[in-house]
Parts: sequence; C-alpha cells; structure tokens
Amino acid sequence: MADSRALQGRVALVTGAASGLGRATAVALAEAGAHVAIADIDEGGAKGTADLVAEAGGSAEVVALDVTDDASRRSAVQQLSDAHGDAFDLLANVAGIDRPGYVTDIDLADYQRVQAVNCEGPVFLTSEFIKRVQHLPAGRTADVVHIVSLSAITSGSGAIAYNGSKAGFLNATRCIQRELREKAVTGEDGVERPFPCRVQAVIPAAMDTPMMEQWGIPAHLMMPPSAVAEMVRHLVTLHPAAFVPEMQIVPRLEPNFPR
Repeated sequence: MADSRALQGRVALVTGAASGLGRATAVALAEAGAHVAIADIDEGGAKGTADLVAEAGGSAEVVALDVTDDASRRSAVQQLSDAHGDAFDLLANVAGIDRPGYVTDIDLADYQRVQAVNCEGPVFLTSEFIKRVQHLPAGRTADVVHIVSLSAITSGSGAIAYNGSKAGFLNATRCIQRELREKAVTGEDGVERPFPCRVQAVIPAAMDTPMMEQWGIPAHLMMPPSAVAEMVRHLVTLHPAAFVPEMQIVPRLEPNFPR
C-alpha cells in the first residue's frame, strides 16, 4: 500500500490522464497524498479518472490541456500556479499516441501529430513548468517524470512515427537533465546546490492500455499500467539528493528482451 503521506501538500499535473497509464499514474499519486490535476483532451475520460481518485479517497481536479497547443500548455501551467502556488511542483508527462505506418505509406499529418504529442508537446510543457518552479525556496525540489518507451531504443517495422518520436523525446530528456545539472549554483558558503527541479525518465515496454489494443499482444505478455505508475510514484519520493536519469521497466515475459 502506498504511503498516504509521502506526497501530502504537493500538486501534480498528469497528462494523458483520461485512460491507461495516465489514469493509473493519477490514481497512484493521489493515493500517496498528492492533489492531482487530470489533463487530457478527452474530457469524459478525465472526469472518469477524477471519480476513481475520489473513490480511492484522493483529491483531484480536471484541467483542460491539449499538449500540442502552446497556448493550452501555458494556460494550464498558469492556472495551476495561480491556484496552488509553490505547491504545484510535480509534472508527469504521460500523454502519448501511436499511428502505425511504413515509410512508403505513412500519412504526413499522422506523423506530425505523433511527433507533436509524444515529443514536442511534453518538451515544451516541461519548459513552462521549469520556468515556474525555478524560483522555489531553498530545500524544495520539484519533480518532472517523462514517460518515454522502450521503443525509443529499439526499431520496428511500421513504427517509424512512434519510435522516432520517442527516441527524440528520450534524447531531449537527456539534454534537459544536462542543462539542469549546469544550473546548479554555489552559495556564499562555497557549497554547490542543485537546481530546484529534477527530471527523470521511465522507459517502459508494453503495457495493457488502450493504445496497445491495435497490436494484438496477449495481455499476459504485457504489464498492467499500475506497475509503471508505481515506479513513477517511487521516483518522485526519492531523496532530493538523488535522481534516476533513466529507468527501464519490462514485463517478465517480454519476448524480445534484451533487444
């Protein structure tokens, strides 16, 4: 059972929270005491997640957010900052889509949409979030968790849009981590202190979510999304002196691991 006090007093924005891993992550963070802002373009699904959080004894609100739209990203971060102040210090970038297609037949609009949701959107949402938390008082650490995919480090036929977007997102995450390391400051006492935000990446293989239904993978070869959501919750409760750059999590019956 999750420690219901571990995230008490913190406000978390979870994207893609209307279903699948986003929904599981919202519930997991709420069970640990966070107030969760449930963000998704699927308003009905987002409200369903809010109901599940309430049933679990947690606290949530639904936030309108299209991760592909810059004005929407800015508005969501502004709204939560205005409403919750410095308590808004946690972001989980979970939203993701897949549009299969070979290089000879993939539709350009589909390809661009996948890139926008899986890479461009979360990168610029993270940018807006970091701008807000960079002035947190000493001793505070904000958290960002990027849900990448094992597809970022593998290649597959008919998956050029998804694999390419996730590879780009993983490398963007590494760039952000490096930049934040360079933003550490040395105080008057000569002690170096980290930037008040850490960015960690989870790299999961197949999960039993709606997005995976098109591939016809048997459920027993996939993980339940709750398994990955538990990892997200664990990462944001790590000691503030530490962070996990990349964490792979794979079903025990994954047929092609290691790849």
